Amino acid sequence: MESGVYLVHKDVGGTSFDVVRAFTREARDAGQKKYPLGHGGTLDPFARGLLLVLAGQATRLMELMHPIPKTYVADIAWGVETDTCDHLGQVMTEGDASSLSPAMLDDALATFLGWQDQVPPATSAKKIDGEAAYRKAHRGEEVILPPSRVYLHGAKWLEHDLPTRSRLELTCRGGYYVRALARDLGRQLKCGAHLSGLHRSAIGPWTDPGPGTRIWVHGEALVPWCPSRRLNNEEAAYLDHGRAIPLGELETPTWQLPTGFPDPSAPIRALHEGRLVALLREQEGELRTFANLRGGL
Repeated sequence: MESGVYLVHKDVGGTSFDVVRAFTREARDAGQKKYPLGHGGTLDPFARGLLLVLAGQATRLMELMHPIPKTYVADIAWGVETDTCDHLGQVMTEGDASSLSPAMLDDALATFLGWQDQVPPATSAKKIDGEAAYRKAHRGEEVILPPSRVYLHGAKWLEHDLPTRSRLELTCRGGYYVRALARDLGRQLKCGAHLSGLHRSAIGPWTDPGPGTRIWVHGEALVPWCPSRRLNNEEAAYLDHGRAIPLGELETPTWQLPTGFPDPSAPIRALHEGRLVALLREQEGELRTFANLRGGL
C-alpha cells in the first residue's frame, strides 16, 4: 500500500473505523504489518460520503484536515426531536410543524452562520474523562457536554416538502455537528427536528468518489491549501538532517479556501522532485521542519 491520502466513499451502516480496518487487512495481506493508518474525520454510521483514509507518513497530516471546509447535504425531518438528534434515536419531544414556511426556515438558518457555541449530541465521539460520550450514553449514563466553538460558513435550503422534511446544503469547519444543527433549528422553530440522512460531499478540494471507488492522492496534490517551497538537493539534505534553509521563494496555494473562511494557519509544504517531503514553519527569517515525512509522499 502506497503512502498518501485515499478518497473513499463510506456507505450507510458501516463505521469510519470499519473502512480503516479494511485498509489494515489489505496492508497486512501485503506484508505491511503495523502499517500506520487513520482517517481524516469521522462519519456517523447512518451517514454516507467522503472519508479520507491517511496511510503511512500521511497520518502526520491528520491535524491539517480539521480546519478546512467540509460540505454536507442534510435531510431534516420536522416535528420530532430525538435523543441522538437523528432518526435512529428515541423520541424526546414532538411538536407542530404545520406552520413552517420557506421564509421562516431561511430566517432561522441565517442565525446559525459564522462562529457559534454548539452543544454536541450526547451520542457524539467527544471525550469525557478519556471515553467517547456515545459509549456512556449507550450504557444509559447521563451525558452533559459543554458547548464547543464551531463555524458554519454557508448554508442553503435545496428543497422543502413541508411540513414533513427539508434538504439543506452546508459548508462548515471541522468539529461541526450537523445533527446538532438539526436539533437546534427544531428548538428555535418550536416544532422539534432531527437529521434523517447525511451525505458528506466534499472535504477541502476533494469530492466524494462514489460507491466502489477510491482515489489515491499523493505528491503535489496533497494539502494544496498550503503555500509551497520547492527544494534543491542540498536544501532537501539540510532539512533531512534537521537544519534550517533560507525562506526563499514561496508559491501560493494551488487550492484557495472559500472567501471569508477562517485562516487554518497552514504550514509550508516542502516539495522535492514531485514529492511532499516535509512541513515547514518560518522562524526568524528561515524555514525549519516541524514534520519530516521520511521518504516523502
